[in-house]
Amino acid sequence: MPQAATTVAERTRDGAASAGSTGSDFAPLLRAVKGQGLLERRTGWYAAGIAANLLALGAVLTGMVLLGDTWWTLLLALPLAVIWSRTAFVGHDAGHAQITGDRRASRAIGLVHANLLLGMNEAWWNDKHVRHHANPNHVDKDPDVGVGALVWTQKQAAQREGFARWLTRNQALLFFPMLLLEGIALKISGFQYLRQQPARERTLSALLLVAHLGLYAALLLTVMSPGKAVVFALVHHALFGLHLGMAFAPNHKGMEMPDPDGDRWGHLQRQVLTSRNVRGAVLTDWFLGGLNYQIEHHLFPSMPRPHLRLAQPLVKAHCEALGMPYAETGLVESYRQALEHMHEVGAPLR
Repeated sequence: MPQAATTVAERTRDGAASAGSTGSDFAPLLRAVKGQGLLERRTGWYAAGIAANLLALGAVLTGMVLLGDTWWTLLLALPLAVIWSRTAFVGHDAGHAQITGDRRASRAIGLVHANLLLGMNEAWWNDKHVRHHANPNHVDKDPDVGVGALVWTQKQAAQREGFARWLTRNQALLFFPMLLLEGIALKISGFQYLRQQPARERTLSALLLVAHLGLYAALLLTVMSPGKAVVFALVHHALFGLHLGMAFAPNHKGMEMPDPDGDRWGHLQRQVLTSRNVRGAVLTDWFLGGLNYQIEHHLFPSMPRPHLRLAQPLVKAHCEALGMPYAETGLVESYRQALEHMHEVGAPLR
């Protein structure tokens, strides 16, 4: 398995060992979580979920074939986008070694779900996501808050010129519309990352990415006319990007951003103060792929998704005992806070 794909789990174990040896604020929480068996894997739960997702994917594809060359087929772009997001959540969990401790199996699950089924390079995602987990919201170390189409600090905003300056000025208004492009952007980033991969790994990743594009194009062009196929692909990828963006947007935007020149935070502070949980029931858990328990996920990246809800009371009580803020809000409010932060970042340019 590529180094990037295993580092999250390895750093979790190393961090836990370090926390235990130094008597940090994190050590008692780690002991309580371990004592309840919440770090034990739920391979059977994931196997059932993966099987159900694949069956749903097969049902939608069958529906596309049966409907054939008609605009009614476009309606299936929505359920297909939702199933793709479920597929991405499985790839995410595999990258964190939540499903199994076997490196080869974890990588195989990641390659199938990301590269083959989604056309998204799992090696690219793992490399980016590992750096994010190690230093969430750190402007110099977290790629998720680096300068891109959007910026996250007024210092970054001050350096924008031309069209990028206009974009930053209006980024809160443009955020959700821009998510409609995220599904395509993920594919492009994955292909660009191939150049950074070792030759052997690059070959396998590239073959699966190309296979995805070939199978996707063959399906659409077999089922419908080229014009309808292009429209379906655009709508499908737009909805997929929007769904993923809606799952990731509430997690950190508008939360604390560590001072690059300040004191180094411990594991508990670094993960809790930069993350936001989203309240909700089973439907919220399903829609957000368990990422609504972002604090627990960041504290214990290898914790299986179904255990995050069970760990929440322990984490929340521990933070309250320490007097540490524990951010939790509703889904709509989480979007409002994220958009408000983006609006404030762009304020000096208006």
